[in-house]
Amino acid sequence: MQQFIVFARLIICCVVLFGPNSFCYATDKVEESSNTQDNKKSVKPKLSNDLAKSAIVPSAADKPVVTTHSITIGDSELAYSVETGMLPLLKDDGTAKASMFYVAYTVDGGDSSRPIIYCFNGGPGASAVWLHLGGLGPKRAQVNTNATLPPPPYKLVTNQHTVLQHADLVFIDPVATGYSRPMKDEKADQFFGKRQDIEAMSEFIVLYTTRHRRWGSPKYLCGESYGVFRAAGIAEYLQDRHGMFLNGLLLVSGLVDFGTIRSGSTNDLPYLIFLPTLTAVAHFHNRLPEDLQQDLRSAMKESREFASSEYLAALFAGASLEENQRQLIASKLSRLTGMSEDFIMKNRLRISPSMFRKKLLGEEGLICGRYDGRITGRDGDQSSPYPSFDPSYMAALGPLAATMNAYVREELAFENDLPYKALAGVHPWRYEENTYSSTAADLASAMSKNPHLRVLVMTGRCDLAVPPDAMRHSINHLEIDPLIRENVSFAEYESGHMMYLNSPDLQKLGHDVADFIAARPVSD
Repeated sequence: MQQFIVFARLIICCVVLFGPNSFCYATDKVEESSNTQDNKKSVKPKLSNDLAKSAIVPSAADKPVVTTHSITIGDSELAYSVETGMLPLLKDDGTAKASMFYVAYTVDGGDSSRPIIYCFNGGPGASAVWLHLGGLGPKRAQVNTNATLPPPPYKLVTNQHTVLQHADLVFIDPVATGYSRPMKDEKADQFFGKRQDIEAMSEFIVLYTTRHRRWGSPKYLCGESYGVFRAAGIAEYLQDRHGMFLNGLLLVSGLVDFGTIRSGSTNDLPYLIFLPTLTAVAHFHNRLPEDLQQDLRSAMKESREFASSEYLAALFAGASLEENQRQLIASKLSRLTGMSEDFIMKNRLRISPSMFRKKLLGEEGLICGRYDGRITGRDGDQSSPYPSFDPSYMAALGPLAATMNAYVREELAFENDLPYKALAGVHPWRYEENTYSSTAADLASAMSKNPHLRVLVMTGRCDLAVPPDAMRHSINHLEIDPLIRENVSFAEYESGHMMYLNSPDLQKLGHDVADFIAARPVSD
């Protein structure tokens, strides 16, 4: 495997670009709404002089709104306050260049020794609504228990597994997402780049930490999808630029190296990395041979072993592979994916996730979801070899967008006439490298310089956007001491990219985060 990777990376020459929703986001029973009522007191927002001058900046500007709430979890009451507002990003001369929106949750009676987690999603171009109302916050959008789409209208319910039980939470929307905007006469694209984004998010974290007197708190980052890529860079930036050493990183469904998921004429690595995920999705839809259908873990183990041995050698051989060997590899791939041998041979032993999504259940007129391969939809365009949409993404977008817009005004008392952008157009995005973009070196540097920095990698087995083995591969190839590598834990979930939308996974995630913060072992 190592020989193949070295060879592939020597000849990679393309810059990887991602679309604005490249990373975003099953019985049919709908979970029952909680009867718990919030007790809240609100302070009306007030404009600051500087930000009020700009029509494109949210009206609440630099003055936060604070409301008080309580929920019942099991037999216990959890009382907390919510601060909703904007923080400025400052230029060297002290004037603001952007205003960033955040929602911060603080448990009553806590002090600065209580852990705090800074949370953000990815995209790039995604707001934090996915983590916020999807799985971590005290309220979450009501979805079907298996993460499929319920009919509108949508509402919030109490999150019985909220991470707020274990740490205070701050949800951050990057510039141009949510209500975050550049100041008047400032160009938004100055924030649209790998390093620019890392710096902006880091400066927000430092300012919030300072204003709220949290320098003495155990500090964590939680990033999802591209947010994992971002978190690795932020961890190093905070250490090197501000001397802010973190306690841990919670890395949800993401990557630190685009070379692990973006295939090309000179990069076959993603086909190896995706294979176990294709096996997991095919298993869920009962498309594997009877012996493999008996046990998912055994099927994925066989898939991983094949990917790192025979399949690796076959792709490395390329056109020099003997025809009888080509047929043998196609037969084994068919066994592990449910794809026909003819289809696999026509595609040169390479199964793209997009074609897999269209083909696996194609005879039934169904396509599989990208963010969760368990979820299916009906594609009207049967002639194209690729799906025209992602049913698993649609299942998340509607409930989350609707509930966020209602929640901000009705419960958090934050008045704002700007559209809340769950997803925003931030392209072209500057990745800077002339190869596959990566923050793996940033992560390795942060972990080496801070040997107390722990990492929890959380992935969904049926994630056809960012498969679990992408991060496993990157972690296994970090240039860090073996003792430092012991600071990394893995947790796998049965669903996909936004595993917290699946009820059993939401419960497991809550337990896993609690164990991680308490420095207890986390089960894979």
